[in-house]
Amino acid sequence: MGLSSSVEPLKLMLCIIRHETDPYFNLAAEEVAMTHFARESFMLWRNAPTVIVGRHQNTLAEIDTEYVQAHNIPVVRRLSGGGAVFHDLGNLNFTFIADTPDGQRAQVDFRRFTQPILEALQTLGVDARFEGRNDLTIDGRKFSGNAEYVSGGRVLHHGTLLFAARMADISAALRPDPAKFADKAVK
Repeated sequence: MGLSSSVEPLKLMLCIIRHETDPYFNLAAEEVAMTHFARESFMLWRNAPTVIVGRHQNTLAEIDTEYVQAHNIPVVRRLSGGGAVFHDLGNLNFTFIADTPDGQRAQVDFRRFTQPILEALQTLGVDARFEGRNDLTIDGRKFSGNAEYVSGGRVLHHGTLLFAARMADISAALRPDPAKFADKAVK
């Protein structure tokens, strides 16, 4: 029995689990998968302590240079936009690389790629939610930021899952823009 012409065949996604914690290698692996792999991919990976900055960010405005240098924390630029993030071994990162549906232009779609993460967490009993433009939260507290890069009919979506990171390093290494929090502050 054959498939009807209106049913799209199931695509097999390449699943990559990286045990290496070198941030340069891990971000390069994402780029290689995005540009050279024909198959759609899913990656799980972690980095040793690192500051990752978005494609268009002014790095010096986003980080505490003295702290980063004193603690030998690498600063690495990623393909996608968005804010600076701190990675360490208490942070699990995920990447989806997908084609756009036939005939459609690639677009940023955070919900498409965060939904499987939310569903997996909810099956574990975690009441995680999608909030704002690209955040996952538990009880209103952000534990996952997400960013995307779109090129040539493909989308690279990556995000963080903060579960046991050193909060002191996060707050010391990064200088978030206070304007980002102005709408969430108590008047």
